[in-house]
Amino acid sequence: MKSPLTDKFLWGIYNFYKATDKALTPPDIFRFKTIKEIMRPKDPDFWRKLEDKRSKQQFAQFVNYLKRKGYIKIENLKGKSGILLTPRGREKALRCRIFARDNQFIQKRKDGKWIMVIFDVPENKRRYRDELRKILYALGFQRLQKSVWVCPNDVLERLEEAIRIYNIDYYVRTFLIEEIDI
Repeated sequence: MKSPLTDKFLWGIYNFYKATDKALTPPDIFRFKTIKEIMRPKDPDFWRKLEDKRSKQQFAQFVNYLKRKGYIKIENLKGKSGILLTPRGREKALRCRIFARDNQFIQKRKDGKWIMVIFDVPENKRRYRDELRKILYALGFQRLQKSVWVCPNDVLERLEEAIRIYNIDYYVRTFLIEEIDI
């Protein structure tokens, strides 16, 4: 199943920010780029398909839809427009990446160690706790207890990214564990 256009678009913007190390901390002064400059280096076929499928009017409607949903905002500076990915947009982009179909191709760790996650997210952040459980399940973790999960797969980078995006790193501990014979 292919990713919806919205998910691909937001993920392209997110990758651009990540490449410039600005994905997880919104910049104070954003170096403005056009949408074409953001998307073309990552996936030229995506941009070509987008131009073929949508007229300029339809594309403007699409961008307005993303603005209304709160995924992006457009800032103007000296006659140039730039797209900023909002915190909600970063969450959406990360979510679509984690739940993408390519999770079936995740490899087991080569060193044979497992990743263990222990968390205690407070009740006032229940939404993030529930989302963390969904992410853990999607990445191939298995539940040992309600808040203790383990996984033999090499997914540490994606997990850390999700923890940072949801700003719950204070409540989550990750361990790299190794089974020993007794």
